Parts: sequence; structure tokens; C-alpha cells
Amino acid sequence: MANLKHSNFTQNTLALHAGYNYDSQRTLSVPIYQSSAYNFENLDVAANRFALKELGNIYSRVGNPTVAVLQTRLAEVEGGGFAVLAATGAAAIFYAIVNLAEAGDNIVYSNKIYGGTQVLFAHTLKRFGIEARVFDIDNISSLEKVIDKKTKAIFFESLSNPQIAIADTSAITKIAKKHGIISICDNTVATPFLHKPFDFGVDISVHSLTKYVNGQGSAMGGGIIERKGLNELIRGNKRYPAFNTPDESYHGIVYAELGELPSYGIRLITEWLRNIGASISPFNAWLLIQGLETLELRIKQHSDSALEIAKFLESNKKIKSVFYPGLKSNPYNKLLKKYFANSRASGLLSFEAESFEAAQKICNNTELFSITANIGDSKSLIIHPYSTTHSQLSKAEMDSAGITPSTVRLSIGLESPSDLIKDLERTI
Repeated sequence: MANLKHSNFTQNTLALHAGYNYDSQRTLSVPIYQSSAYNFENLDVAANRFALKELGNIYSRVGNPTVAVLQTRLAEVEGGGFAVLAATGAAAIFYAIVNLAEAGDNIVYSNKIYGGTQVLFAHTLKRFGIEARVFDIDNISSLEKVIDKKTKAIFFESLSNPQIAIADTSAITKIAKKHGIISICDNTVATPFLHKPFDFGVDISVHSLTKYVNGQGSAMGGGIIERKGLNELIRGNKRYPAFNTPDESYHGIVYAELGELPSYGIRLITEWLRNIGASISPFNAWLLIQGLETLELRIKQHSDSALEIAKFLESNKKIKSVFYPGLKSNPYNKLLKKYFANSRASGLLSFEAESFEAAQKICNNTELFSITANIGDSKSLIIHPYSTTHSQLSKAEMDSAGITPSTVRLSIGLESPSDLIKDLERTI
């Protein structure tokens, strides 16, 4: 692993060191390799790289040295085997799905996920001939009822946005393994410092790196991380012929026969980054590296402050209900203790105001909370999901997701929680 000579380092150490072998200038900060292309030593090297006979830089759409450092660090911190980056979290989710499913197939997803992801699944994928089926995250027995021989992926969020629901990850992955289906967990809100999906049987972890990894609202990016040993599930699996039959667009390569190379990740690069091109820029990757280095410290503060604010909201008579798993009264508190480090629940919470008008009043009159369609920022953010981030959903989808006209979502930043409480108290 890069310049680290010893194994078993902790996550925070890996976030600071993994993946960077000092360049010729011995810079302590990872350099920004702002280059679109690379000068091959000779034509044989170029041909071998295009044929996947050796790995190395070809073109920054499919690989870049700065991006490679972030990929390695994400994989190490999450406990995975290999990572691929995309331009945004949405692109990462799209790539993760279409790397498995094609026209005539279906995927299964949780009813409690981010609205943009739900629209991607229920509407955009339909145009590609991929059916999306829903299961109830609070009733895992509903999952097997929507699985058939054409099901290629089971998708859920470890900590959902904006309902703040916690998935029973082990129960989901047990069903996935029973049917030989790849499970995909969006770990954006939890981050690997609170929840490690691979420890509970997940096959693929995806992230919007724009959120907590960046932490300052300054760069967009998406991450797709596969677990170690995923090749064994894919190789010879009749659900995934794209990995087990020759790819005529790439020298007739059979991805499942690449030996120790990560077949899922290699196909992501050669099929999707190469042909679609929603690649992350080196500069954005560099900004995300800076964010990852401080993520452990920040996510603790986000979580601790969010719990303090959730307790305040729960005690306020004008607030109908508060959704935050860190509260002992929350129905997901038991799952929080089972799956999350030190029972911390990240910085996202939501609540029900007395009415739609009251929700509007709160959003429009806070001073420290910015009305922003983002989460995970160092600054605190507020949004009304019903009229913004989830407004494309139908009434039935809203009801299933638990979103009402009076729902308000908060992303708690790094300000003093006492100041944030004063700001909310004044507007409620």
C-alpha cells in the first residue's frame, strides 16, 4: 500500500497517508496532476495499457494520478478492495447500477432514499429498459417478494436522506447472498467513520463525495467502492453475463477472468468512464483529498451537535416529531447501536413542524442555517424536502418515504450548537 510499510493502521491514519508515494519533488501535499493525457515511454507500453496487459495512465477520463490517490484512500478507509471515482454522486450511482443491469433486467431499491436517486431509478432507468422495484426498509420481508431471476442489484441507504432511517444491513445482505445478487449501499450520510458496510456483507458502497467527504461545499464527486473478494460472487454467476462473456467492444475481454484484478471496477472504467465520460477532475479530487483527511474529526462534531439539537427540538412543544436515530425515543436507535460506531448518527436530522406554513417560516427566518440543496457542509443548512429535493415524487412516493408538507431537514454544521439552538428557537 503506497508508502505505508506496516498494515493494520486505523481509518484516520489511512485517510491521511494511503495511496500517495511521494513524487520526485517529495511534496507533502498530494500534487494536482492537471493533465488530460500522458506521454508513453514507447508504443509497446501504450499498446499494453490499452489491452489491460499492464495498468498505468492512459487518459484522464479513465485514470489520473491525483484521482488514484483518492481512490486508494477511499477504498482503504471504507475497508474495500478497489474504488472508482465519478464526476458526481449521481453519476456514481448510475454507473454502479448500469455496470450490472441492462434492458430487460430489474433492480430493487428501498422506499426511503434520496429523492434524486428515486427519480433516477423509477424514471430515468425506465428509459434504458431497466425496471425499478421498491421494498419497504422497515419490513424486510417485502424484499424477497420483488426479487426474480432478472434482478441484478439491491440498493439501499445506510442512513437515509431525509427520513434518517437506518437499514438493517445484515438482514438485507443475507437475502442478497441467498439469491446471488449484488447489494449496493449508499453510505454518504453515515460515512465510513460511522458505518462500514462491508463489515455487514455489502458488496458495493457508493458515496456522494460532495457531501461529508468534501465538507465545505466546494467540490463535486462520487465514489464506487467494491468489497474485497467480489470477484468470487461475479465469476460464473448467471445473473451477470456481461462479466462472464467476451466484451466485443474491448478486445473480447472476459472481465471475470482477469485473475486478481477487480472485475467490477475494471468494467466500470473500461465500459462507463471510457464511453460515457462522467469523470472527476483532478482538481476536485485534490479538494476531496483535503476533506477526507479531516473527516473523522468533523463527523464526530456533526453527530454530537446534531444530537444536542435533536434533543432541543424534541422538547419543544411546537415541534410535532423529530427524526434522529441518536434519540432514545427513535425507532432506529436499536439499529444505530448495532451498526454505527459509538452510536453516533451523523449530522442530518429532520422534524415535523406544526404546519406547512410553520415549516416555511422556520426555513425563511433562520440566520445561521442557509437554505441549500446540499448536506454535510461545515456550515449548517436547512431545506423543505416536499417543495425542493423530493418535489418530483408522486404523492404515493412521498407518503411511502415519510415526507409531508411540514417536514424540515437540517444538516448540522460545525457552528456552536448553542448558537444553532438559539437560531431555531427564535423561528419556531
